[in-house]
Amino acid sequence: MPPPLRVVAAVDKFRGTATAAEVAAAVAEAVGAVGGTCDRVALADGGEGLLDVLGGPNRTTVVTGPLGDDVAAAWRYSRGTAVIEMARASGLLLVGGPDGNDAVAASTEGTGELISAALDAGAKRIVVGAGGSATTDGGFGAVRAIMASHRLRGVQLQVACDVRTRFVDAAAVFAPQKGATPAQVELLRRRLDRLVQVYRETYGVDVGELAGGGAAGGLGGGLAALGAELVSGFELVADELALAERIAEADLVVTGEGYCDTQSFEGKVVGGVVALAADAGVPVLVVAGDVAPEVRTAHPNLVAVSLVVRFGEDDAMHRTAACITEVVTAELGRLRP
Repeated sequence: MPPPLRVVAAVDKFRGTATAAEVAAAVAEAVGAVGGTCDRVALADGGEGLLDVLGGPNRTTVVTGPLGDDVAAAWRYSRGTAVIEMARASGLLLVGGPDGNDAVAASTEGTGELISAALDAGAKRIVVGAGGSATTDGGFGAVRAIMASHRLRGVQLQVACDVRTRFVDAAAVFAPQKGATPAQVELLRRRLDRLVQVYRETYGVDVGELAGGGAAGGLGGGLAALGAELVSGFELVADELALAERIAEADLVVTGEGYCDTQSFEGKVVGGVVALAADAGVPVLVVAGDVAPEVRTAHPNLVAVSLVVRFGEDDAMHRTAACITEVVTAELGRLRP
């Protein structure tokens, strides 16, 4: 009798339908049914979900929301390390999405207030997840809210990014998704261009060419001006959770997200997991809400299953976990008939 199958479920959320933890549980259900063991690893790439995968919130601070209203923002502090999701203080969902946003006025002030709260708590390391923002203010609101930037001396400030977009490019790339009109995009572009000069003159840091400087509408660049390190959100999480070591011990890795396209292989969870599995020589299965046709062209040997194609859009949206379990069960049957 072969030894029990060892599977690592290293998954991202399926936005709007299942959390990363729920996806991992759905994979584990299929693995358990065949007598295997499943190591559940809920992942994030720097955007929403980062706080949960790094231990979950244990503090709440009332801060200034993206459009000036008070927001109760959850964050984490433990053993000198603070974890902040900027989306919980300055996120697009807080204003009801792009239709409820003022793309020009939206500010990262609340994110800066959370960083200040972490400093007040005695944090010596602060991780800021940059993603899901309502803002394209170049991080100016956050920089201004931190006020006494000398408080960051001796503090390791890391911005977990899921994009490599440069600072000024954030206007054209992201602002339309936040409700900006073409005229507003141009206004925001000029404002970011001016902020490059301001940060250079004030802090001696040129944020214009930093990969990831445009993350969260330029928050990455703004915090970099204060000495922050811009890092890959996926790599930071993978290191914290010892993901490479866990994958190396597996017979199969299952990963997934809501929509898998070519961007999934540029700093996102799915691409990162696929790369780690390849390095370890472990087969990998990608399960996604849907899979873009170009993925199959670019990665012809990758086993990628679309729930929409397999079950139809309604079931994929409303029976996500059950569909994932069914797909993994079928693939396990092929692996060990």
